[in-house]
Amino acid sequence: MRMRDEQKGLLFLILIVLVIASVSIVVAFSLRTDTVGESLENDQVIRVLYVMEDEPGDAIMTEMLVYYPVSKKSAIVNIPANIGAIYSSLGRVDGIAAIYKEKGIDVYKSEIENLLGTKIPFYTIVTLADFVKLSDMMGGMRVFIPEPIDAVSDNGERWLLPSGAVTLDGDKISVYLRYRLPEENDTDIYERYQNVMTAFFTQLSDYKSVILGKRNFSAYSSLLSTNLEQKDFYKLMTLLSGMDTEYIMKQNVTGSARNVDGKILVFPLNGGDFIKQAVAQSTNMLISTGSTKTSRIYVLEIQNGTSVQGLAHNTAILFQNASYDILSTLNAARNDYENTVIIDHIGNKEIAKMVGDFIHCTNIREEEVKPDDAGTDTAANVDFTIILGEDFDGRYVRPSEK
Repeated sequence: MRMRDEQKGLLFLILIVLVIASVSIVVAFSLRTDTVGESLENDQVIRVLYVMEDEPGDAIMTEMLVYYPVSKKSAIVNIPANIGAIYSSLGRVDGIAAIYKEKGIDVYKSEIENLLGTKIPFYTIVTLADFVKLSDMMGGMRVFIPEPIDAVSDNGERWLLPSGAVTLDGDKISVYLRYRLPEENDTDIYERYQNVMTAFFTQLSDYKSVILGKRNFSAYSSLLSTNLEQKDFYKLMTLLSGMDTEYIMKQNVTGSARNVDGKILVFPLNGGDFIKQAVAQSTNMLISTGSTKTSRIYVLEIQNGTSVQGLAHNTAILFQNASYDILSTLNAARNDYENTVIIDHIGNKEIAKMVGDFIHCTNIREEEVKPDDAGTDTAANVDFTIILGEDFDGRYVRPSEK
């Protein structure tokens, strides 16, 4: 029986639709692959979200890595589990870790992007149990422990760690991440998290010939969950293995603590604007180190040139969270400075401007570059001195009304 013209036409239309659908799928996949490849290969800033789980859905550690392959410099931003806000994804006020538990990694990553003001294309998830295995496979993690640890947890587990610069095996790394002492604060705990991240990248760099060996890599990558295809994950790890682990800036999301329905939540400073600016500042520093005379973390001295109590101390916290080192905070020689001034002791106009931009200060004075054999006095150890004046409102220098 001959096929009628109507049936032939219908069959032809179906074939066209199938061809178009197939081509669309292939093109979409190709575009996705190209996008990932460009992010990893075109000397762009790489951002990866790292999440460590204790139990499924229970994020005990979350860090965002910012890495610039050209300068080989990086920054790690710690996102505490109790960062509070009214999260649209939850429809309530809660700690940010609740999003991971209830909504999963994609929504969690999106909320962290909103918090930090930057896109994070990639993520990697590892359970604590798998990180223990990974640590052993990588030859242990080297960290510095100021004093020996001998304590007992609430459930009777004994925590024992040696002091000094030590290489910890997987089980000891688990203790290092989990132990808590009564006299510790959150900053001490977050510092350990970031020390472990640094140790991980150091081991990756030192043993890359083994870890990235074609026959070995799958054994390591099988312990990590990521949104990258295996070949792109290999590219990412290869790039990260070139990181200068002596230069890793460390930041924390800080804020004011409040009790909300029995939970202690930390609400970011300035409604979250500060951490966005701090992350942007750190990223600019990573990029700029490719062209500046030095590639290091800069040291500041902050002086209070006003009668406002605690102004230098509070300003030091802002700069510390933007990855500067603070040598000292003190009162200036007098307390009637009208205008904030930045004194450049090293003759680096580019970095001096970056310091000024962070607080909107354009009043920069350059002093003679200090010699290499300078003495041990404070001025010789400081790159920039900031003297806060009456025009500084605690965050920014107010523009002159003149």
